[in-house]
Amino acid sequence: MTENEITECITGCAIKVHRQLGPGLLESAYTVCLEHELIKSGLRVEREKPVPLYYGDLTIDCAYRIDLLVEDSVVIEVKSVEKLEPVRLSQVITYLRLTEIEVGLLMNFNVKLLKDGLKRVVNNYEPPN
Repeated sequence: MTENEITECITGCAIKVHRQLGPGLLESAYTVCLEHELIKSGLRVEREKPVPLYYGDLTIDCAYRIDLLVEDSVVIEVKSVEKLEPVRLSQVITYLRLTEIEVGLLMNFNVKLLKDGLKRVVNNYEPPN
């Protein structure tokens, strides 16, 4: 599957979860339900995937945790907030940069229509030589 096909499938699963649960729940509930739908659709999913951070000769094995990593190619950050602040988008960009993954989805389930809480992010970071 291409990244576009994967993100299309993820979006469909997320809409299904949102239609059934609606807004107002904790992020953890949406994350587990979305993981369940993604697995049912045949995708490989890792929840709370540890992300290491390298700083010079220091390695922090689990500096961050990705909410969901799908098919080793799409990062999903799940939120349930009144408004998505720019720092949340920065968080996804950082995950993409640290993992060298190209595509991420930032999903805020605390909205009337999920399409209003969905942002697709593409990693265009080029490390210095």
